[in-house]
Amino acid sequence: MVNLKLGPIADDKPVKVTLDLPAQLNRDLSAYAQALAQEGGGPAIEPVRLIVPMLERFIATDRGFAKYRRQVAG
Repeated sequence: MVNLKLGPIADDKPVKVTLDLPAQLNRDLSAYAQALAQEGGGPAIEPVRLIVPMLERFIATDRGFAKYRRQVAG
């Protein structure tokens, strides 16, 4: 079993953002979506739906950013 950093993806109302991804990043997102589907036993999701949870996870675990936010709020 693969130990992925993301769990199930919540179905939430999105805000539309348009961006261009490098081809390799798109392939990596597709592979990650496939791994997530295999680990969770559910259907594969669209790779684009991984971007938000990945960014949220990145921000939530970035200690330098957390320190900055505490300093700004303080």
